[in-house]
Amino acid sequence: MNRRDFIKAAGIASLGIAAKPGWDLLAQEALRQTAPLTAKRWAMLIDLKICADKEGCRDCSVVCHRIHNVPDFGNPKDEVKWIWREPFERVFEDQENQFVPENLERSPVLVLCNHCNNPPCVRVCPTQATFKRPGDGIVMMDWHRCIGCRYCVAACPYGSRSFNWRDPRPFIKELQLDFPTRERGVVEKCTFCEERLAKGLIPACVEACKEKALIFGDIEDAESEVRRLLNQRFSIRRKPELGTQPQIYYLV
Repeated sequence: MNRRDFIKAAGIASLGIAAKPGWDLLAQEALRQTAPLTAKRWAMLIDLKICADKEGCRDCSVVCHRIHNVPDFGNPKDEVKWIWREPFERVFEDQENQFVPENLERSPVLVLCNHCNNPPCVRVCPTQATFKRPGDGIVMMDWHRCIGCRYCVAACPYGSRSFNWRDPRPFIKELQLDFPTRERGVVEKCTFCEERLAKGLIPACVEACKEKALIFGDIEDAESEVRRLLNQRFSIRRKPELGTQPQIYYLV
């Protein structure tokens, strides 16, 4: 090696040594960004006042159905849905307060799986295709183990599960290759975006809501935003008298 080549090689080597701390910092930051989000018990708040003001907004359901390959059959009979809207009186049919603000009573209410602490769907599933995840309480679905008996559909008091009467795959508008598709004869529902939590991301519906009407967090953490809002605002849950202890709270 001549003198010029030796100096060039030495310079490149020293540059690599000097840059190593920078690469380490970048690697650590990348790990932080992909570290899973964890909680003792995940819960979601839905601000009914904000949703009432944005009645025509469907950002949360559009993004949820798109990234989770939810089919669009184009008719109510075969409809599959993870997050959608229902009339107030149907969602809170046991609400005894006759003086509910008119703008809330007239507005559709956002509904999804309630991820109950005491989920009846889990108790009736003969194959354990639906189960409550240990650690954070998410009510999960193993679509490969589902035999289509629909016991969970009958047991869910909130109508939060959909059954694929037809092959859903031809009816997916934008196929997302990084999320599994289902097949005919399988039940499906919201899973609190567990695949995003594993990547350190909040649920897609929460991220898509520009008005911040959806709040997601650890309800067991006394310092979390969900606990702070529950302490400050009055909230209601769907059919609390059934003892399912739903983890979707509606702020009124």
